[in-house]
Amino acid sequence: MVRRACSMLVLASLLGSCGGDGGGPAPSPTPTPTNAPPTFTSAATANVTTGASGTIYMAQASDPNNDPLTYSISGGADQALFQVSGAGALSFRTPPDVGTPTDQDRNNVYLVQLRVSDGQAAATLDLALTVVPTASGFRVRRVATGFNQPVFLTQVPNSDRVFVVERGGVIRILDPATGTTAATPFLDVSAQISTDGERGLLGLATADDYPASGTFYVFLTNQQGSIEVRRYRRSAGNPDLADASTADVILTIPHPGFSNHYGGWIGLGPDGLLYIATGDGGGGGDPNDNAQNRNSLLGKILRIDPRGDDFPADPNRDYAIPAANPFAGGGGAREVFAYGLRNPFRASFDNGALLIGDVGQNAVEEVDILPVDAGAATNFGWPILEGTRAFRAGSAAGLTPPVTEYTHGSGPLNGNTVTGGVVYRGPIASLQGSYIFADFINPRLWSVPRSMLVAGQTLPSTSFVDRLQSFAPNAGTYTNIVSFGTDRRSNLYIVDFDGEIFVLEPTP
Repeated sequence: MVRRACSMLVLASLLGSCGGDGGGPAPSPTPTPTNAPPTFTSAATANVTTGASGTIYMAQASDPNNDPLTYSISGGADQALFQVSGAGALSFRTPPDVGTPTDQDRNNVYLVQLRVSDGQAAATLDLALTVVPTASGFRVRRVATGFNQPVFLTQVPNSDRVFVVERGGVIRILDPATGTTAATPFLDVSAQISTDGERGLLGLATADDYPASGTFYVFLTNQQGSIEVRRYRRSAGNPDLADASTADVILTIPHPGFSNHYGGWIGLGPDGLLYIATGDGGGGGDPNDNAQNRNSLLGKILRIDPRGDDFPADPNRDYAIPAANPFAGGGGAREVFAYGLRNPFRASFDNGALLIGDVGQNAVEEVDILPVDAGAATNFGWPILEGTRAFRAGSAAGLTPPVTEYTHGSGPLNGNTVTGGVVYRGPIASLQGSYIFADFINPRLWSVPRSMLVAGQTLPSTSFVDRLQSFAPNAGTYTNIVSFGTDRRSNLYIVDFDGEIFVLEPTP
């Protein structure tokens, strides 16, 4: 009985063993060690060179218990684009292309969540991989700073220098190689213009024969707030100066009531004709109904021939009307080439077409395309439509939709004021054929293949390539991108309203 009772005692009790054999206390069992989870030791961010194949990132972790570890993918917006080995070697399923990103936000930042497990416990790491161009790709270099509200840039013909237009009424000559600006302005009309609201010296275009004739055109607002298109000639004695005495107001457009929505772009087309982009006259929602009024010159793309003069008795109309203009024979103002625009502030030509950034009202920013050989007048719809959305009552029949658009907001594919761009035709092969544009209010930079911009179709903003990171400048920051320009070598320039000029160029 004594031995049976002893055998039933709990071994972990502090009592001595039964019997009087003099034995010591029973030993306690060894406790089972507690398992601790592993911890990632590899970085949460990394850069990946465009086109990289094989292992692009090696996940690493430590385990307090020295247990063997296994890696896997557990989440992330772009997880489907990756694969990882059990040892932690991460790779793209298809090599990435910085020119055509496939990440969810189209900004070349790929998000994937990695998991590491020791068989009992696990940990995760949210990894951001940025695809960057190769070292021999391109860079964005700040060329100069200190300009006073620059709004436009274009090449000085037959020169490596560029003209920079300041809203206050001055045109300067900049040497991008040295960052120096000529001491004396090329042209100064600051005492002749108005600059309140969105007024000022807004546009510049040089004639096709500028090297011989020295002829150029400017778009400005006069002291009464009306739009003037003026023709000037370069000084005969100094090619770095305009001859102010040659000023000729070839077109005046009244703009009463409001100091906004002037448009402001002007350019010579491949047909030798002068194209002029005008805003709808200002105020919210086009209160004066200018954009749809074919007899008004506001809210339009105008086309004139400055080489002739169909109005010799009118000193404010010193041009000819192209015979192919849609209303040359009646039905609207003879200068009108396209209508239904709100505020086409910046535009550019490419392969026989005009690409127009038209600033929206409250919801949508748009880019339109207008072939220079268009027959009938093109109606882009404002204010019946804002982008592809209905804005005001009216029939949408016959209206031309934008070739792309984006909505207002703060996300990577949103903005508030479009800055129309240019199609890149410069020396960087990976960017050739890309339409590069921006948002003025939000510091956004995008590109989209020009081939995807098709008249009659609206490309969604999910097709945009976010260029903020790949176009990050070597100095300075993007604050308000107001315009783009090119030099005679087709290098692309980015003009910031805060006074900085940047150039996109091949890496030396």
